[in-house]
Amino acid sequence: MPASNVRPKPDQVLVDIADYVTRTKIRSDLAYETASHCLIDTLGCGFESLEYPACTKLLGPIVPGTVVPNGAKVPGTPYQLDPVQAAFNLGAMIRWLDFNDTWLAAEWGHPSDNLGGILMTADWLSRNAVAAGKPPLTMRDVLTAMIRAHEIQGCLALENSFNKVGLDHVVLVKVASTAVVAAMMGLAHDEIVNAVSLAFVDGQSLRTYRHAPNTGSRKSWAAGDATSRAVRLALIAKTGEMGYPSVLTAKTWGFYDVLFKGKPFAFQRPYASYVMENVLFKISFPAEFHSQTAVEAAMTLHRELAKLGKSSDDVKKITIRTHEACIRIIDKKGPLDNPADRDHCIQYMVAVPLIFGRLTAADYEDRVAADPRIDALRAKIVCVEDPAFTKDYHDPDKRSIANALTVELSDGRKLKEIVVEYPIGHKRRRKDGIPLLVEKFKVNLARVFAPKQAAAILEASLDAKKLEAMAVHEYVDLMVRP
Repeated sequence: MPASNVRPKPDQVLVDIADYVTRTKIRSDLAYETASHCLIDTLGCGFESLEYPACTKLLGPIVPGTVVPNGAKVPGTPYQLDPVQAAFNLGAMIRWLDFNDTWLAAEWGHPSDNLGGILMTADWLSRNAVAAGKPPLTMRDVLTAMIRAHEIQGCLALENSFNKVGLDHVVLVKVASTAVVAAMMGLAHDEIVNAVSLAFVDGQSLRTYRHAPNTGSRKSWAAGDATSRAVRLALIAKTGEMGYPSVLTAKTWGFYDVLFKGKPFAFQRPYASYVMENVLFKISFPAEFHSQTAVEAAMTLHRELAKLGKSSDDVKKITIRTHEACIRIIDKKGPLDNPADRDHCIQYMVAVPLIFGRLTAADYEDRVAADPRIDALRAKIVCVEDPAFTKDYHDPDKRSIANALTVELSDGRKLKEIVVEYPIGHKRRRKDGIPLLVEKFKVNLARVFAPKQAAAILEASLDAKKLEAMAVHEYVDLMVRP
């Protein structure tokens, strides 16, 4: 029999997302507090990326010289752009060095990737509102959108592994950004359903650029691409363009059948503010998050070796006891061809701190990677899965990212195993982590802005009441560069 051509009701997944961004009030003070920390950390990551020509060459308007009246101003740059290209600019900056926040579950990703679309859309809307004599959006609106984007991306990731079917996690950035920017633009509930359906019906990115032998720099701008595409799709839906109600469930042609092996999405919890409250910050090291605790352990071992009068040259073998996701993503042998390759190799990210006592974004560049000691030590590092670590990684009450390092020396001695279950950016270590996060922001401000301008940005950013009440365009104006 031919398929029915009766247009179905929208898939419940689409409706639930639209309900959440239009009808659910965020009531968590912790979520707003964490969102304000997320805001400064995410912007700071973008400012640090401006030191890297590989990133800055992608920034600016698509057509040089384009002028956009009342356009969005890209923080840390002189560019004022349409909201789609502005979202790409800021999104690429944020993700470039793999230093912004992380969410780990069946799928992993970086929910603050959505800030590119959120902040640039809010800035554009605010500037146009003021030009029309209307009130602008406030930074409270931005924080609310951040909480919602984190929640959509993170809840979809809890039980659904996109990487296992070869899809990149930036599909979730596109979906989350589409929903929240559509709401910011004032789209009606049914228009938001249409917009989110357009995000799912899009072709989705393969993970090719994240894995050997093709690892490359697209992984540093893929999220910028996704959040900017979201802004474009929301604008298309705003025109009244139709959506595709059974985009997920349609037999043969829907997302589930075409891209998810016929399996419908599973959900652990309703949308609220869980993800923002529990998000993981990368505070100390610009490293893929599954390696953060391993890098912490390696820093400790560097000091232990120094006390013994030993160095990496005296190491016979290093065993990393770890969780399954770490092995699947960043356990890598063979040549590493570029920085994007190196910051997704746990052996590299352990070798550098063991040798030098540090791991910075610059340590992924060719100049440092050329040191022969790094590859020599990489060859001595092996990963083994600990099922208990894997279990705790998936436990919603623990959400640990454990790694344990054991060093065997050439003289036969074995150093005491160093175990780190929760990285400094984990919710369980917020008391220790937030002061360091603020210091990270100060350092990143100093990379880009003169002291007076940096001080003004810092003052506005750290005063919660002042920040939330500020008009978005006034906050962004603090970060403009000539």
